[in-house]
Amino acid sequence: MMGFWRRLRSAGAGAFPAPDPGECVSIIGDIHGCDDLLARLLPRLGGRVVCVGDLIDRGEQSAAVLDRLIARPEVLCLRGNHEDMVLGFLDDPDGKGARWLRHGGLQTLASFGVRVGGDLAPGRLGHLRDRLARAMGDERIDWLRGLPLWWQAGNLAVTHAGADPLRPLDGQEARDLVWGTPAFHRVARSDGIWVAHGHVIVDEPAAALGRIAVDTGAYATGRLSAAVVAPDGLRFETA
Repeated sequence: MMGFWRRLRSAGAGAFPAPDPGECVSIIGDIHGCDDLLARLLPRLGGRVVCVGDLIDRGEQSAAVLDRLIARPEVLCLRGNHEDMVLGFLDDPDGKGARWLRHGGLQTLASFGVRVGGDLAPGRLGHLRDRLARAMGDERIDWLRGLPLWWQAGNLAVTHAGADPLRPLDGQEARDLVWGTPAFHRVARSDGIWVAHGHVIVDEPAAALGRIAVDTGAYATGRLSAAVVAPDGLRFETA
């Protein structure tokens, strides 16, 4: 593991101390309805497990992903922009439904056994919302509404889409944490905090300059990845 930190410093991350959450933390990237990959990855992870959000949409097994995670309360799940979109659809189907449906909502509907039929026509999205709400049930919807936006231990923070590097973590705009801000990828933090995140697909999970990227595009690539930050270093697992 020490070799990893030497390589990290040589890549220009020397200003950052090693991420040290004070415990073993495993951070799972965007699951996007890939329950089969999640089932294979979870047993390979240690310590506290945190999911970066985007649990649903695009993949075919969103209902199964939610049920697996709800049944594992020791797994901490954060809100991603896809959870934000489905909640927007449930609250305002005519105003926010079209966007969600274009970005993977149709697969989530199918995973709950909700057939679209003619409910994509103007003025009909409320009917579709009502059928999804009945299929999901209050427990799942309330669980989604209660997802936190970020989590931190030591100098390791986890969010869905990164964080504004010019603001402290407790002073972030919710939209930046869930939807992202360009500054996150351009400007390094100056407080020594590492931010593990998903939202942007990378070829391989990676850690550099205070950022740990773990979204390897599970729904498109068939690869779900996690970063395991342990006292002796960091490793990546991919199922």
